[in-house]
Amino acid sequence: MEGKGIVFVISAPSGAGKTTLIREILRRISGLSYSISYTTRPPRPGEVDGKDYHFVTEEEFMEMAREGKFVEWARVHGALYGTPKENLYPEPGTDVLLDIDPQGAKQVKELRPDAVLIFIVPPSMDELERRLRERKKDSEEDIRRRLSNARKELDQVGLYDYIVVNDELENALQYLSSIILAERCKTERVLKEGIRWRV
Repeated sequence: MEGKGIVFVISAPSGAGKTTLIREILRRISGLSYSISYTTRPPRPGEVDGKDYHFVTEEEFMEMAREGKFVEWARVHGALYGTPKENLYPEPGTDVLLDIDPQGAKQVKELRPDAVLIFIVPPSMDELERRLRERKKDSEEDIRRRLSNARKELDQVGLYDYIVVNDELENALQYLSSIILAERCKTERVLKEGIRWRV
């Protein structure tokens, strides 16, 4: 749709630090909103319904899917996740950040070819495993599954416009901020907004 805000899609393997980066970038950059997804997984400690996710039952989720309310949805790590269609068309001057997996990123790109896809990667698979174990949230089986899924997701990085290595938090935040601000300054976007200047 013409005149709508920029859609930024951020994907990352579980444990790469994506949630921390997203929370901090939303605090630092004005005019950026977060697309709240729906999920059937239970809330983790500290998560708030309607802020982190919309937590629903599998029956409620599937009803929404049948009604065509999601631009994309998938089962990830045993739970269902879906992105509401309405979140793809933010108001002008308000860009939106979506936290979704590579499968969902492809579907978003089909509806919004101008969406900006950013992939967050850990410095290494060893470091990813260390982070997963350090957070002590997952069983051994879950960790193995997450590492296996991470390898598959990393095979999809070629679909993305940008890759940010999350080695040190501040470095990764600087790169992520730079991408968002540079995209806002692209000539085609500035001209589309109808900004005029005196020559």
